[in-house]
Amino acid sequence: MRIALAAVVALALMSETCFAQRSADPRVADLVQSGVLRIGRGLGSSTTATRNPASGELKGIALELGRALAARIGIKLVSIEYPRPGAVIDGLRTGAWDVSVLLIDPVRAEQMDFSNPHLETDLTYLAPAGSTIQTVADADQSGFRIAVARGDMSDLVLTRVLKRAELVRTDSIVAAIDLLRTGGANAIALNRPSLIAESARLAGSRVLGEGFGEIYSAMAVPKGHSGRLAYINEFIEDAKASGLVNHIIETLAMQGVRVAPPGSWSK
Repeated sequence: MRIALAAVVALALMSETCFAQRSADPRVADLVQSGVLRIGRGLGSSTTATRNPASGELKGIALELGRALAARIGIKLVSIEYPRPGAVIDGLRTGAWDVSVLLIDPVRAEQMDFSNPHLETDLTYLAPAGSTIQTVADADQSGFRIAVARGDMSDLVLTRVLKRAELVRTDSIVAAIDLLRTGGANAIALNRPSLIAESARLAGSRVLGEGFGEIYSAMAVPKGHSGRLAYINEFIEDAKASGLVNHIIETLAMQGVRVAPPGSWSK
């Protein structure tokens, strides 16, 4: 895996050759002047970044895309970490980061601007061993507890659509998974690639085949940076067309996810 990730990094560092745009582009002049690209990364999700509990090593598509974008601009990448993807919003309020990678949601789009998406997947449930739920509808029943990370995409969506089940919000995705493991929740809601990875570590668990929302992952910038957003849109489209995004997906062995189609997303 380390060798494979090194290959992704090397590919990212070669992006200055692959992408003809120069760092003198006025749309990112403020970033060039600062000399760093601060990327806000929420930990715990395969669509952003995860930490190996044994080695402490970080990996994820947010890291690799951030490296490639920083290389394209010609500046250093600095990682600003948060305990869960939803907590990245806290950094937005304090101006702690220049770009982030998040799942697109209309609520979030009121607070930040999203680039064209680079990944496409869906939200679903992970059920523990012995669970009788087979469909998304089965989970929305009285007395049913669904674990979510506070402010995560699954929290935002299920808050709008659940009618009977109870959401149990935690401060991290790891804590939500622990609730499922210890019987404190009947299911955990998260994006499919993250749940596929977790199911391999939770004996007898299974990811539902049905999802409850199609979702897209994209880069995000604070509002008021239209030039930076346009620059990143070009970067994302180039990264998809050149095969960089697909290469990262394959290198990270992500399942249940695919490269987003060309173009933007609709609010």
